[in-house]
Amino acid sequence: MSLTELDLQYIWHPFTQQKNMLPPIAITQGRGSVLIDENGNEYIDAISSWWVNLHGHAHPYIAEKLYRQALQLEQVIFAGFTHKPAVELASRLIPLLPGNFSKVFYSDNGSTSTEVALKMAVQYWWNKRAANDEPGLKRNKILAFKNAYHGDTFGAMSVSDRSVFTLAFHDLLFDVIFIDTPTTENLTETFSLIQQHAHAIAAFIYEPLAQGAGCMHMYSASAMDMLLGFVKAQKIICIADEVMTGFGRTGKLFASEYMAVKPDIICLSKGLTGGTMALGVTACTQEIYSAYLADDKLKTFFHGHSFTANPLACTAANASLDLLLQPSALNKIDWLTNANKLWAGQLQQSAAELGIKNIRTLGTILAFEIEQGKDEYLNNISGAITQKAMAQGVYIRPLGNTVYIMPPYSLTNEEYEKIKAAVMDILSNTA
Repeated sequence: MSLTELDLQYIWHPFTQQKNMLPPIAITQGRGSVLIDENGNEYIDAISSWWVNLHGHAHPYIAEKLYRQALQLEQVIFAGFTHKPAVELASRLIPLLPGNFSKVFYSDNGSTSTEVALKMAVQYWWNKRAANDEPGLKRNKILAFKNAYHGDTFGAMSVSDRSVFTLAFHDLLFDVIFIDTPTTENLTETFSLIQQHAHAIAAFIYEPLAQGAGCMHMYSASAMDMLLGFVKAQKIICIADEVMTGFGRTGKLFASEYMAVKPDIICLSKGLTGGTMALGVTACTQEIYSAYLADDKLKTFFHGHSFTANPLACTAANASLDLLLQPSALNKIDWLTNANKLWAGQLQQSAAELGIKNIRTLGTILAFEIEQGKDEYLNNISGAITQKAMAQGVYIRPLGNTVYIMPPYSLTNEEYEKIKAAVMDILSNTA
């Protein structure tokens, strides 16, 4: 049996209706920005394999570092022990992060990094109340954006928009105060709503400037800065979910760099290891951490998992950072940012003829909607676009009728032009 036939017999795929699904393509090799299937067909990975791959597939530098670490130490319990890859990664991340961060807490993916952040923020107020630092307060509500997506575990689902992703579980999710992403027109109304509930709000969680799974919705940095300033004035902990936006995706190392007001907690994953292994980071300020320092053991942060700070994953993250901070990678981010702006301008000029709208770009991300059917994740045009692009050697996976690209930084000019040509051909024959 082929890999695809064995897969169909044994495997359940994510975010995929299994009935009548197309047979999955068996990928046997990755090289730079290209994926290669078992028949030798090549596909440019224009979405970085769900936004995780930064430097290209099977990068020899990361692979060599992993090999050497695997021969030395592959895993050790992280309660009572430590190791060089974890210490090195934390000490390197802290100075790079957009804010006054002090401590790094490790987990295993983006969803758990947000779970950690939510628990960290809620227990911060519980600890303060127990210590009589804030005796009159019981802050346990979360403020979040409509259209948000923070992961698929229950806490992360609760602070995400009520959508097709969470529909079956709505009765089990905790209540959240949802607000619109900020504009100069809605800030006054939003401020009023926040002020009504500020005494009960523990934290505000947000995807800075770009909501990934929310169909790449983008919003204003200046309005967000005003919103963050107001939220901070209410003593509400600010949690930046930079799982998707981190490590150069928005044109800066972190999207929070676009705002003057910085978060108290930041969540990282996806590009953290260059797409090589699963790893999550939740970093916090000293003020947050200090609320857990006590003789009372009930104020301990009781969270962790077996693979916390896995040495191999931390090694991959250190290797990815080595590559990311080189001028060649930073220059490629700038190049992709400028190339996207140029292409967005070209798309804007012919939007009506192509049947597209809402063309937008932020750093290495470019997105637009196809004007067919509803603007929603379940729009069937997604699968048709993917198939047409694959036939031209390009892999994209639209979010419903939202087409986007977010390529790895290994992308060449020729590969970028091939992505453009494929997308333009599809649009010309779809409109």
